[in-house]
Amino acid sequence: MIYIIYPLLVLALLIGSRVVRKGQWNEEAFSLDQMKMLQGFIAVMIMCHHCGQKNSASWIDPRYYTGGMEFFVPIGFVLVSFFTFCSGYGLYKSLKNKKDYLKAGFLLHRILPVIALGYVVALIFVGVRFALGEDLGANHMLLWYLLGFKLANPNGWYVIVIPFFYLCFFLAFRYIKNEKTALGVVLLFTVAFQLLGASLDHNDWWMQGEWWYNSVHLFVVGIWFAMNEEKILPVIKKRYVRFLVTGLLLIIPLFILSEFLKATLSYYSEYWQAPYRMGRRCICLLGEILFSSTVVFTAFLLGLKIRVGNPFLRFMGKITLEFYLIHGVYSELFCFAFDDSLKSFYIRNQLLYVALVFALAIPSALILKCGGRALGKLVTKKN
Repeated sequence: MIYIIYPLLVLALLIGSRVVRKGQWNEEAFSLDQMKMLQGFIAVMIMCHHCGQKNSASWIDPRYYTGGMEFFVPIGFVLVSFFTFCSGYGLYKSLKNKKDYLKAGFLLHRILPVIALGYVVALIFVGVRFALGEDLGANHMLLWYLLGFKLANPNGWYVIVIPFFYLCFFLAFRYIKNEKTALGVVLLFTVAFQLLGASLDHNDWWMQGEWWYNSVHLFVVGIWFAMNEEKILPVIKKRYVRFLVTGLLLIIPLFILSEFLKATLSYYSEYWQAPYRMGRRCICLLGEILFSSTVVFTAFLLGLKIRVGNPFLRFMGKITLEFYLIHGVYSELFCFAFDDSLKSFYIRNQLLYVALVFALAIPSALILKCGGRALGKLVTKKN
């Protein structure tokens, strides 16, 4: 029964969509409305990715392996790449379209809400961990959770990473007059961030593993695309079929290449003391960069011809970040073990498991959204 998820996801994306006529284009492909809906859909896909890691991943205990969601297991970084692209694109577009964008409380209105939301969800995870019996006093665990140096939410790394990129964008485009130079600074920061990640072995603190840095490259690509959109789109439209066919034909070979590199060189080479560990990780990273960039590029090519839109996507687009952060409480709570170590309320039936995670995450995300909106209004009034 778990396979019903696949056609349901297709329907959720395509119901209400419209294919534009030959010779015409979806001029709203990169609009805020379309991007919000796309990100809402991606958030649901990420939920499926995390659920798949708990029942269909090759590394889990065979006693808890049920299969059926293998498709979602290796594509988490690709899904997050959509977020980072949209973030970079949206920041630059706001810079161009909103007066004094980088002067009128950018840090307060763009960075602080992300950090605050991540911290609130982390506190919820701390409460759940305590209720499930985790010894928060051991090794000063509560202190590390509260300081954020150890993640109470195992999937909360994104709200730690993305504020650094927002801050880099702010500093570069606020204090450097030449936009190409500012873009170069963001690019250098991105490369340095990825090299730092590749230089570190897996650990329990910050920069835990490759998922912290293998999707951030699309942030600077999003900025670059927004800066040059008026030049790029005419070229794409002129050779649209060629670009689309090339993108579609490359996706599977690049996925195979990426998986091959990870299987042979491995991000996890420190576990058998392999030499050149950083070099191995950089090659694995290159494979994932090529694959994720091609998927995102091809998806937006399709978006130039297909305009999506339905109430479900619009609804999810309004609670994307909240849903992304809070669903992990339930995907951990109902899998074989909370964060692979604490006693949970295990639901073996996959379809019931996924349905329950989704059903509980929606109202939880709405509560977080309403709370964040109320707090935002309070902060705005005080400032």
